[in-house]
Amino acid sequence: MTGPTSTSPHTTSLGHAAPAFENDLGSVQVVDAETLPILRRLSAKRIVLRPGAMREPQWNVDANQLAYVVRGQMLVAMLGDVDEFSSFIVEPGQMYHVPSGAVYHIENVGDETAEIVLALRNERPHHFSLRDSMSAMTDTVLGNTYDLPASAFSAFARPPAEQIVSRRSGTTPTLTDRLPNAHLFDVEGQNASLSYAYGSAHLARRQFWAALDDISMYSLRIADDGMREPHWHPVTAEMGYVVSGAARMRVLAPDLTCDDYELHPGDVYFVPRAYPHHIEVLGDEGFHFVIFFDRPTPGDIGYRATASAFSREVLAATFDIPERELPEFPFTPIDPLIVQRRNR
Repeated sequence: MTGPTSTSPHTTSLGHAAPAFENDLGSVQVVDAETLPILRRLSAKRIVLRPGAMREPQWNVDANQLAYVVRGQMLVAMLGDVDEFSSFIVEPGQMYHVPSGAVYHIENVGDETAEIVLALRNERPHHFSLRDSMSAMTDTVLGNTYDLPASAFSAFARPPAEQIVSRRSGTTPTLTDRLPNAHLFDVEGQNASLSYAYGSAHLARRQFWAALDDISMYSLRIADDGMREPHWHPVTAEMGYVVSGAARMRVLAPDLTCDDYELHPGDVYFVPRAYPHHIEVLGDEGFHFVIFFDRPTPGDIGYRATASAFSREVLAATFDIPERELPEFPFTPIDPLIVQRRNR
């Protein structure tokens, strides 16, 4: 990964962030409002797990979670509201959803190191671990809870939770772990909702995934001859993570200042609601972003369709030029999201 290259208020590196937790089994990195103060309603984590490692059971206090598996094979086990049990395997390019308050764990059951990038629907999220929550109760209370003598819990150590631990015996996923599940979504296995010779977008939103109620994700790939057109999201904030490639981004703030910055693998950026912005490729390889939104069905308004929304007389007056000198804007009733980069 390329190291941090920008002092922009809109971006920082998640891949190079100091770990919030790290041991020989893996690490957890965090970008929240403490490290990127512009964040609102979204934050990001990157979790790395060695083979055989697991993130201990825990639950989010105040945020739904949406995760994308970059590499590795993960087992997710979850207990949700009204005793809803789930257990399923997640492969690279697939996603899982964890409702706020549901207790869950993730475990690397593959042969290679696993990497997960996830978004939480809160800029300052909190969580409880199963270990810490059990440790908060006395042996007597635990004994009464499980209809056992208090002495049954005398071996329980009560230091703070480790977050990433190793099983004392191996895990063999069952056939039922590979069944369809409402919290699992194969985003890269879907047909791309938008597909051009110069870019594509796979969409994980409520239209395709009913589990989502306040968060969504686009997997965006753009080749070196493509560009994400200038646009804004009227009621949606955007937080992106760079999986591969490099890009340049420009964001316009209400005071008319423009923030230009470069993005490299491991970087996170954030664009507030309704701020105009665009993304273009740096280099020859194109880029792959996973982009999270704070609504289940994000929408946008693009510059291309905007030019079709008003008469040429209105546009000429707006830009203070004769109508004959206006460009011949193509009629665009539906924005393409990705456009061809004819000019460099």
